[in-house]
Amino acid sequence: MASYQETLDWMFQQLPMYQKQGKTAFKKDLTNILKFAEELQQPQEKFKTIHVGGTNGKGSTSHMLASVLQEAGYKVGLYTSPHLKDYRERIKINGQMISESFVVEFIQQHQDFLATQQLSFFEMSVGMAFQYFSEEKVDIAVIEVGLGGRLDSTNIITPEVSVITNIGLDHTQFLGNTYEAIAYEKAGIIKNNIPVVIGETLAETKNVFQQKANAMNSCIVFAEDNEFTEIDSDLKGSYQIYNKRTVLTALEVLKSVGWQLDDQSISRGIANTVKNTGLRGRWEVLQTEPKAICDTAHNKEGLKFVLQQLQEEPFEQLHIVLGVVNDKDLESILPLFPKNATYYFCKPNVPRGLDEKELEKKSKSFNLLGRAFSSVEKAYLAANEKAKNTDLIYVGGSTFTVAEII
Repeated sequence: MASYQETLDWMFQQLPMYQKQGKTAFKKDLTNILKFAEELQQPQEKFKTIHVGGTNGKGSTSHMLASVLQEAGYKVGLYTSPHLKDYRERIKINGQMISESFVVEFIQQHQDFLATQQLSFFEMSVGMAFQYFSEEKVDIAVIEVGLGGRLDSTNIITPEVSVITNIGLDHTQFLGNTYEAIAYEKAGIIKNNIPVVIGETLAETKNVFQQKANAMNSCIVFAEDNEFTEIDSDLKGSYQIYNKRTVLTALEVLKSVGWQLDDQSISRGIANTVKNTGLRGRWEVLQTEPKAICDTAHNKEGLKFVLQQLQEEPFEQLHIVLGVVNDKDLESILPLFPKNATYYFCKPNVPRGLDEKELEKKSKSFNLLGRAFSSVEKAYLAANEKAKNTDLIYVGGSTFTVAEII
């Protein structure tokens, strides 16, 4: 029998994988996942779901929702992507990762089908999550969209509520390069007669959501219209205020369709999101002297908040360990970074990682100065050597950069 590592290696090698390769690995089609669901006898129909899409905040939003439902006494599945350290982070029940043996046995059992039908890594993972949640008889599962919405492999569920956090210009090479085009793809998770919650809107996107909801006879709720009292959370990023509002609005909708959620479960669930679900890499403090913070924000909208919050921290000198992937729109993100920081440019260890020398050169044209390092680890070590206890270190630019440090 294959080991857990051999099984993962096989999954990673099947087809180009978006997480590693980027654009060449993106498939715009639901055929494969529909065939796989049929092969597995439609496991996604055997438990209730919440579907969460959007550009930024869908991971935090999914984890908060799962945490609240868990506090309310439900058995809660959680499917998210990508993972930071271990593949099994993607599939959890009540905060516990799927077992290595389930992963191995599931792939072994379906290997011929997966190979013959040429399923992608992501499609296999979605099928596995649905099968696991079905076998373990979860009460409800929070399912995070991988990319886009309309043609994402997760989009074969009929949820209790659909949630779209916000729209930003990310993954434009697949989803279109206007806010309207991206909103159209994300709105693809709005289902017939199923309520939808929209976290944040822009002038360009509100109408797209409204039209799609009307066409689907779906009740649409805009979280921006709701006032909530502030609830404390162990997710400390300032941007979480928007995610919390989205979550609280979605919970109101869930209550209206019969889910039992009292105020105590809600406040406890939001307060203990990290503790209950194991979410990492969101404004996470890595050490205190010198203070080092990492965050997975990697596009204009996400980085804007994080860099703003960084400037509010007390420090003598700011050290930034920066690594990005090669399809990132540097013209839109580099101007957001402070010019008075010392930079440590590095390449995340994935095929899509942008060469550190190229990043250094590009950053220089925006007056962001520093040195290039051949790995994230070397860059982080150099920042630690140079930083005084009164300084601040920030690690970010990509999920993969953060994954190598935590």
